[in-house]
Amino acid sequence: MKILKASEDYLEAMLMMKEKYGFIRSLDIAEQLGVTKPSVSYATKRLREGGYITMDGDRLITLTDSGLEIAERMYTRHRLLSEFLIHLGVDEETAREDACKIEHDISEKTFQAICKHANCKMR
Repeated sequence: MKILKASEDYLEAMLMMKEKYGFIRSLDIAEQLGVTKPSVSYATKRLREGGYITMDGDRLITLTDSGLEIAERMYTRHRLLSEFLIHLGVDEETAREDACKIEHDISEKTFQAICKHANCKMR
């Protein structure tokens, strides 16, 4: 399943919104990612067309099973890579920014090796 990095970021942000607020709104995604509302509209259209999200009549967003799978994978990678970098002595802000960059490009094999080395607990 090949998906654009930006789409992974949107799905991850949506999962974070769902956990934080109990619902997902475009406005919250725009604020979370620091993008414009038109950018979110374009991205959500593509994600709907790809079958990763649905929208109800009130424009609330729901992750489909495939969208949730990607979002959870990215969120887990982000969280564990951030913790690993912080453990190495990287300050929290830099660790989170770098984890966001790394999470998209690192192979599953390398990610698992990092987790094994750092004794990560996969949730």
